Amino acid sequence: MSKKIIVIAILSLSILSCANKENSNNIDQLISSKNVKALQERKAILQADITKIEEALATLDVKKEEALVDVATVKDTLFNHYLEIQGSVDTKENILVQPEYSGLLTSLTVTAGQRVTKGQILGRVDDAGMSQQLANAENQYALAKTTYERQKNLWDKKIGSEIQYLQAQTQMVSAQKGVAQIKAQLAKTVIRAPFSGTIDEVFVEKGQVVGPSAQGLMRIVNLGNMFVSTSVPETYIGKLKVGTEVDVFLTSLGKTYVGKVRQVGNFINPNNRSFGIEVSIPNPDNMLRPNQVAKLKIIDYTNKTAIVVPTNIVQEDGEGNKFIYTVEGSNGKTGTAKKVVVEVGKSSDNVTEILSGLTENDIIVTEGVNNISEGMKLNF
Repeated sequence: MSKKIIVIAILSLSILSCANKENSNNIDQLISSKNVKALQERKAILQADITKIEEALATLDVKKEEALVDVATVKDTLFNHYLEIQGSVDTKENILVQPEYSGLLTSLTVTAGQRVTKGQILGRVDDAGMSQQLANAENQYALAKTTYERQKNLWDKKIGSEIQYLQAQTQMVSAQKGVAQIKAQLAKTVIRAPFSGTIDEVFVEKGQVVGPSAQGLMRIVNLGNMFVSTSVPETYIGKLKVGTEVDVFLTSLGKTYVGKVRQVGNFINPNNRSFGIEVSIPNPDNMLRPNQVAKLKIIDYTNKTAIVVPTNIVQEDGEGNKFIYTVEGSNGKTGTAKKVVVEVGKSSDNVTEILSGLTENDIIVTEGVNNISEGMKLNF
């Protein structure tokens, strides 16, 4: 250290001596006089002195800067890139039950929260005397049928006229149709579950006059056939197929479900240049609900032997080159920083694919990259 001080002192005295000799032609005077030749001579003298100082410092035992960093060894790994989009949970089995027949609600057999099966009776509407009409129609049909059978027996024996036989047959068929028609109308007074599910809400009460309305009688939902619908940019046509696996993250639940694309739209929306998809998702714990917000991650690129690094360690120099710092001469605890220019690929989940510049088993700096420069000694 003392040697360094002595050399610097000698050089400083030399520079001061030169400055005294040239005092008559100081820099300000030279500039004001616009003496180009004299300015060039003065510049050459100063540059020579600076060069001497740098050479002297280079011969001294100056300790290099050191930095404490974290490092990692690069390995080949599976890299997936995802298309991330937002969608909405839905189910096609979510409807408002409407009465097919208007009238007094004489029976209501379910309550909110109750599980029902397809075809189960949920309620009945007053039939306005159709039951009695059905009984009368059935009696008329029975009589017409008996008359027809007797007339047919006679006609088979060549007794009576063909006209009588045909008239009896026509009356029987007409009576049969009348019974079927009344039964069909009567069936509309019975309210049945269109599919198996849960009664979510009931909007009416027994004894109330009901009819088709915007509100309906009740809402029935089946949470066993859930899906997420969303729109995808048209650039992904051909990349998404039925059966493609999708990670579905439910923000409200903080949980990820694995679904599959079950439908891919065939129409491009001209307003936003996108097409629709549906992703089926399981609901084993019965926690999914229609209209929940979902975040979808769809794999659109895979590299089974990729070199990846944390995205935050990739830097860019003044020439626009991407680079990272690696460790040279590592002995397990120390090494030297080396700037390596790399070609980057896609980024996903906070890691970036490196296409060139790194190989397996290279040691990279993962923490402290902003505090180092090439050639600096590293401790880790």
